[in-house]
Amino acid sequence: GWKNLIKIVSASNSEENYYRKPRLSIDKLKALVNGKNLIAFCGHMGSYLPDLIEQHPDNYKKHCLSFIDEMKDIFGNENFFLESQLMDQEYMPKQIELSNIMKDLSSLSKTKVICTPDAHYSEQEDAIDQRILLCNNIKTTLTNINKKIIDGESVPFDCFFKSDKYYILSPEEMAELHSEEEIENTQLIDSMCEEYDILNKPLLPPFKCPNGQNPDEYLRQLCRNGWKEKIANNVPKEKHEMYTDRIKKELEVLQGADLSSYFLIVSDIVNHVRSQGWLPGPGRGSAAGCLVSYLIGITSIDPIQYGLIFERFYNSGRNTEGRVSMPDIDVDVPINKRENIISYIRNRYGGDKVSQMITFNTMKGRGALKEVLRVYGNISFDEMNKITKFIPDEAKIADELQEMKADHGEASIIRWALENNADKLKEWCYVSEEDNSKLAGPLAKRFEQAIRLEGTKSNQSKHAAGVVISSLNLSDICPMIYDTKNKTTIAGMEMQDLESIGIIKFDILGVAMLDKVMSISDILLNGE
Repeated sequence: GWKNLIKIVSASNSEENYYRKPRLSIDKLKALVNGKNLIAFCGHMGSYLPDLIEQHPDNYKKHCLSFIDEMKDIFGNENFFLESQLMDQEYMPKQIELSNIMKDLSSLSKTKVICTPDAHYSEQEDAIDQRILLCNNIKTTLTNINKKIIDGESVPFDCFFKSDKYYILSPEEMAELHSEEEIENTQLIDSMCEEYDILNKPLLPPFKCPNGQNPDEYLRQLCRNGWKEKIANNVPKEKHEMYTDRIKKELEVLQGADLSSYFLIVSDIVNHVRSQGWLPGPGRGSAAGCLVSYLIGITSIDPIQYGLIFERFYNSGRNTEGRVSMPDIDVDVPINKRENIISYIRNRYGGDKVSQMITFNTMKGRGALKEVLRVYGNISFDEMNKITKFIPDEAKIADELQEMKADHGEASIIRWALENNADKLKEWCYVSEEDNSKLAGPLAKRFEQAIRLEGTKSNQSKHAAGVVISSLNLSDICPMIYDTKNKTTIAGMEMQDLESIGIIKFDILGVAMLDKVMSISDILLNGE
């Protein structure tokens, strides 16, 4: 069932099927469903059955029953359900009419009816936060929306601005709206769903080593070669023992976690960059603390000479019996050569096993507060900038935010600013002296809402650096989605989720400075 869902999602995101959003015709869906391992339902407003009713008001039963038979043929007689939604009947009385039609169709087709809420946020009081996000999405303000509603004009997503019923209803609330039979049918679906585990250890492609060596043997051989070239005659002999102890420890940890292929793949990518006469970066961040990386040419920095710590790069204490923590080596490459390098990786490890990946942009401190203030529309752009200039960038207070999360279970850039830049923000908002869990001041409600929205995903894009490589076809283990900007399909999970199911991310970062250094080198060498 899980593999079948992946196949369906990936197909709906293919270039031939994607039109404004992922979609599939019923014929294509029928061809993709493999066996009777999926559960489907239909009936809420905006779904296929209500559309049929609207298109054929005089003889809708004939068309609806034909559709139900077709769905049962695809999914199985016991795996297709009709759906009743009544959570917003006060503002949308058509739900009552539609629910009664579903009951009628249920009787005629011998199909069970389930009950669902149309939940777009968790709690009822979250409705106002969702409206901020909607206004952000359609580039308008609440003032404009409310004016249009009062004037009787059309408003996108108007149900969400008129009603606060689109939350996860409690069992008691559902029982007030639906029959016991509908609730039992809904619970039946829960009982039909099997538990299964999609988590995996790293699914790295085995690196093809020369001379019949396995990855562990070949990595050790490369380390010996690197020792002869970089240590033996370049480091005083009295320091050799320090290097020997370090390399033994690193190899014991890395090979104990079965990571030899990872380092060989990264080394292969960097070697390809050099073989083309291009300039790779010398080593970024904690990766420069690994002696193995230095010896096999991934980095150009001797970690012992500069006192760099291996454990800052890789801590085996994070590994558990069922999960291996992956290293994080950023490979800097010339920005104009990045696509060539990614093409090399695809050709080397298989186009169906290599992909770029999705990422989601989130609302953060200054941006979240500015968006809330903008949507309410009663504060000038200049004053917004005046207020938000006292909200720092996340990177500048990363350590403090980590401490805040450790102490309180969550971290907020805006809350940090209210506590640490109190004098500069008190004109608009401040922490209450009577109860430090509450905010006060003329814009307290706006600050509170912005804090709630921090971390909310606002839009999706392609990850700037991440390239994933797997030993299996990605489309078999990960939904592939269509990237409209680049007109290609990419892995449809974020890096943490990909790692959890065994797909490994490699960071290939395009750095413009490397292009400039290469250009200067060419000019000097060629005398131009």
